[in-house]
Amino acid sequence: MQRQDHPLLSPSLGVQKTLSSFHFGKPGSGTKVYIQASLHAEELPGMLVAHHLRPLLEAADAAGKVVGEVILVPMANPIGLAQRVDHKPMGRFELDTSENFNRHYPDLASAVLPMVRNALGDDGRANVATVRTAMGQYLRQWTPKTELESLRRQLLLLSHDADVVLDLHCDCQGVMHFYTEEACWPQLEPVARFIGSRATLLAKSSGNAPFDECLSGAWWKLADALRAEGNHAPLPQGCCSTTIELRGEADVHDRWARPDAQALFHYLQYAGVVACEHPPELPAALCDATPLAGSETLYAPCPGVVVFAHEAGERVTKGDLMVEIVNPIEQTRTPIHAGVDGVFYAHIRDRYVTTGCELGKIAGKVPFRTGDLLGN
Repeated sequence: MQRQDHPLLSPSLGVQKTLSSFHFGKPGSGTKVYIQASLHAEELPGMLVAHHLRPLLEAADAAGKVVGEVILVPMANPIGLAQRVDHKPMGRFELDTSENFNRHYPDLASAVLPMVRNALGDDGRANVATVRTAMGQYLRQWTPKTELESLRRQLLLLSHDADVVLDLHCDCQGVMHFYTEEACWPQLEPVARFIGSRATLLAKSSGNAPFDECLSGAWWKLADALRAEGNHAPLPQGCCSTTIELRGEADVHDRWARPDAQALFHYLQYAGVVACEHPPELPAALCDATPLAGSETLYAPCPGVVVFAHEAGERVTKGDLMVEIVNPIEQTRTPIHAGVDGVFYAHIRDRYVTTGCELGKIAGKVPFRTGDLLGN
C-alpha cells in the first residue's frame, strides 16, 4: 500500500488543504477500481465504510492478492469538510462560489475528441488506451484557477483511467440505493447486488455533470460523436461509474459500515481485482432497476411541520398518502399523495419546510421526466 498526499491550490495566505489517496496493487497490472467517499462532505457514512475497507485492502495487498489496482480516497473533499456556518456543516456547496461539489465537472468527451479522432484503429482495447492517454494529457494541461478546480482536477487525475468508479454518498434519510448510467448497468449490476441496493436508478445522462458521469459519460458521448463524424472505430465503455447512496446522513454506525465495506471487498473479489480461492457468490437482487426519469420527487405546496406517513424503503401505490404538512396556526393538515407506484427510497431529515421544498422520492417504473434529472 502506498499513500499519496496531493496539495490543493491555496485559497489564502497560510492555508493549504491536502487530498490523500491510498494505492493498492500495481498500476497497469489489471482492472483498476477507484473508490472515493464523501465528495459531499457532510455525507459521512462513506468515510466510515472506507475506514473498514482499508484494512481489508491492506491485508490483501500485503499477501500479494491485489492482482489489479485499487485506489481508495477515504475523504474526497477537504474543502467542504472544513466548512461550517453557525456550528452546522456545509459540505454540499462551496461557500465561495455556491457550486455543488458534485456538479460542473468537465466534458471529457469534447476535450479529447480533437486529440483522438484520427488516432483510433480497429483494436478496441488499444483505442481505450489511446483515449485514456488523451484524458490524462488534458487533465495535466488543465491549470486550475481556484481551490475548487484544483480538487476537481486531482480527483479526475486519480480516476480518469479507472475501469470502475464507486462514488460513496448518502441521502438525507433513506435506504441503500444506487445511481448509474444505462451504458454502465450491465457491468455494475453485481455491485448493486453485493451492497443490497433497495432502489436502482438508471439514466442515459442525469445532467449537471456530476463526478461519476464525467468519467463514464465521456465514453458513450465520445463514441456517439465519432459515429456522427462517420468514424466507426470500436470504442468500448472504458469506465463504468456509479454513485452509491449509503442510506442516510445519520446512519454512521459500525454495524452497517463494516458489512458495507465487506460487500465492496466481496465485489472486488468477484470482479477478479482481489484474488481469492473461492470467489463469493453473487447475491440475489433486492430490486429491479428503474429509470431515474420515473423517480417522482414530492414537494411541499405550503409551509409547515412535516409528518411522514411512510418510512423510507416502503413500497407505495399511486394515491397513497405520503406526507402531511401541518400548519399549527390555522390548524390545517395539507396532504401530499404518491403520483406513482414504487419504492419510497429517500426523504428529507428536516421536519419544517417552506413552500416548494423537496420532501422525498419514489422510484417508479415508468419514465415521465425530462431534462436535468438530479437536484441541486
